[in-house]
Amino acid sequence: MEHTSNADLRAEADTVLARLVGDPTGTARLREDQWRAIEALVAERRRALVVQRTGWGKSAVYFVATSLLRARGSGPTVIVSPLLALMRNQVDAAARAGIHARTINSSNTEEWDAVQAEITAGEVDVLLVSPERLNNPDFRDQVLPELAAATGLLVVDEAHCISDWGHDFRPDYRRLRTMLTDLPQGVPVLATTATANARVTADVAEQLGTGGTSDALVLRGPLDRDSLSLGVLQLPDAAHRMAWLADHLDELPGSGIIYTLTVAAAEEVTAFLRHRGHTVSSYTGKTENADRQQAEDDLLGNKVKALVATSALGMGFDKPDLGFVVHLGSPSSPIAYYQQVGRAGRGVEHAEVLLLPGKEDEAIWEYFASLAFPSEELVRRTLDVLTRADRPVSLPALEPLVELRRSRLETMLKVLDVDGAVRRVKGGWVATGQPWTYEAERYDWVARQRRTEQQAMREYAATSGCRMEFLQRQLDDEGAKPCGRCDNCAGARFAVDTSTVALDAARVDLARAGVEVEPRRMWPTGLPAIGIDLKGRIPAGEQATSGRALGRLSDIGWGNRLRPMLASQAPDGPVPDEVANAVVGVLADWAKGPGGWASGAADAPARPVGVVTVASRTRPALIASLGARIAEIGRLPLLGSVDYAVDSPPVPRSNSAQRLKALDGALTVPPALAAALAEAGGPVLLVDDFTETGWTLAVVARMLRRAGAEEVLPLVLGIQG
Repeated sequence: MEHTSNADLRAEADTVLARLVGDPTGTARLREDQWRAIEALVAERRRALVVQRTGWGKSAVYFVATSLLRARGSGPTVIVSPLLALMRNQVDAAARAGIHARTINSSNTEEWDAVQAEITAGEVDVLLVSPERLNNPDFRDQVLPELAAATGLLVVDEAHCISDWGHDFRPDYRRLRTMLTDLPQGVPVLATTATANARVTADVAEQLGTGGTSDALVLRGPLDRDSLSLGVLQLPDAAHRMAWLADHLDELPGSGIIYTLTVAAAEEVTAFLRHRGHTVSSYTGKTENADRQQAEDDLLGNKVKALVATSALGMGFDKPDLGFVVHLGSPSSPIAYYQQVGRAGRGVEHAEVLLLPGKEDEAIWEYFASLAFPSEELVRRTLDVLTRADRPVSLPALEPLVELRRSRLETMLKVLDVDGAVRRVKGGWVATGQPWTYEAERYDWVARQRRTEQQAMREYAATSGCRMEFLQRQLDDEGAKPCGRCDNCAGARFAVDTSTVALDAARVDLARAGVEVEPRRMWPTGLPAIGIDLKGRIPAGEQATSGRALGRLSDIGWGNRLRPMLASQAPDGPVPDEVANAVVGVLADWAKGPGGWASGAADAPARPVGVVTVASRTRPALIASLGARIAEIGRLPLLGSVDYAVDSPPVPRSNSAQRLKALDGALTVPPALAAALAEAGGPVLLVDDFTETGWTLAVVARMLRRAGAEEVLPLVLGIQG
């Protein structure tokens, strides 16, 4: 029952809500669960965790609470938010309620000083910051302490990111523990998420108690979304899935999102659907900020039927009338899937949610799983390097000394920073000397949990039971029950048929071969520190030219055919005829295309005078046969192979500097090949199985050019990326 003393506060809260939602009649009312959260924050000054379905109205809670707290003399609300899309939406929403909101993130650095001045002057009601800001040394050491002292309400949006048990753990969020500890007594905290199972909920609630405060209030509601109709379409291959989209996209209500698992797939699907007459745009992690904002605006304004997106368009995008979400490929976690489909149907009575799983999904899951927290040996090695250094070590300088790619290295350092073992300062990273324990059991548990989630997604696609109930149970929703709307409860609403025209077009599109391979032009930083005397720009006379690959290993066209052939455990054998013929087609297009040797362009290279292969420890038959087929069809001499030196160790799948260290002295140009190059006196085709970083091609091209090749034109089957 509502406390009588809070009746006036409730009426004031409803008035703010009416302004927020644009209700001129003033009749809008908070639901009881929303009011309970606001009452806890404003009247009781508690810490609260709200776990509620997408579209429940979590933003209304913190904006109404902000207005009430500011009216009572509290400092500004600080909202830690993961995505720029959310920030832009939230600033606009706040303005409707008379709340002045500002943001500090990577896209508005030129405004930071002005924002800080407005905060100091008391003109800012809400400050939205990205979690990455919390780990920036200047922000952490200079802005954050003052902000913590002045904050009237701290909001942690998408709070499952705090927990490494969650599906989208982000180390930057862990910095919030420090801010929570430093908050003055009585400052309320609100954490919100739509995607937390019981384990994540308990973990986040425990972290909210940092600093010795009383237990957090946990408000957890049912997660059923009565506007969503879930369905799964089992189609035989990528061509059928793309054709189905082309045939049925216009049948889906309103505008929506088509999710893919990789950037390459998003770009492929976007191009195909455009060719079939659909108005769509792509949205990935590689999309420039300005283009992202334009794509968001186009979807919000229903100027496109769909955005074809990776998970880069996830948390925070708010379009209440989003009519559908289609997944072309299955996410690896039912919790992540629930998060993404929750974008749909927030302000409409009915929205369609469809999953079109693919055979390539498992390989993509395996790749992302390989990016987990590094082994204890690598962590200890990193700590040792930092301990022995007499000054801060920058990420580029540290990378050559540790066998980790930069993105994994940076993530690991952020975790160690929060754990107190290292500290990010101006100029780089330093070791603190504090003892640190490698939580092997915890990391193993997280890895097992990921495998359990993958199995759950297989079961979701195959279940004959209610799909919404399945997802709710995965999120430990005690109110889970059959929804009566999904394809298993109410019958399938979409046939799996595809037109011959669309299917043929999809097959042609997916069979289209040829991807440009950009050459390396700069040596990575830090090579002299590991004994390799190379730095700066690779001399033009030692570079490879732009090359070609048959396809990307992450795409749904040639990638689906190349991945099994190039997998680490795949048997070796001669190149299949289908692949060899496609490579010949790529060569023909390359020769005639812009800058090709048969294009007639003034700056085009001369026609290749021979073929050189790169020796392979794992696929010698494949590479040898591919080189021989290209030489035979192109009527070119097979000049020889760049070989591995005797007893040279395998090249690790590590960062650029470590790869180059392993390659240094590992490859040789045999005398017979050197003589053949000198005698041929022209450009050569360099044939390898696949390229991931481009460094093997760069090193071999340098060797061949020093041995007399005028140009080196790389040709590989697959490119990772």
